[in-house]
Amino acid sequence: MIRDALIVLAGVFVGALSGSMGIGGGTAMVPMMVLGFGFSETLAQGTSLAAIVPISAVGAYTHFRRGNVLVRPAIWMGLVGAPLAAAGAFAAQQIPGSLLGRLFGLFLLFSAYRLWPLWKPTQRSR
Repeated sequence: MIRDALIVLAGVFVGALSGSMGIGGGTAMVPMMVLGFGFSETLAQGTSLAAIVPISAVGAYTHFRRGNVLVRPAIWMGLVGAPLAAAGAFAAQQIPGSLLGRLFGLFLLFSAYRLWPLWKPTQRSR
């Protein structure tokens, strides 16, 4: 019971964090499920992917209503992305959990690198 409440609180925290930073919640939730709650890497990734379905549907519908969706590219991305997502999920089931965790860690490092703001010093006029 307490563990369930902590998982819900973790979801609220990660939702607020990812919403404010503009990142996918899985980048924070998967490590939290593995390190904080003892989920296996495969179970954590699968759970995160399953949670994305309703969240994405609501977000897509909201953006569609506001005219923020290019329908033709979205259809192509869905047609190509859905089978590739299924193939990736199948591949994740075949990879040992320790290797999957390392691969996910590399993905997180790459994501952090891509999100890090580019800082360039400016010269002051004298």
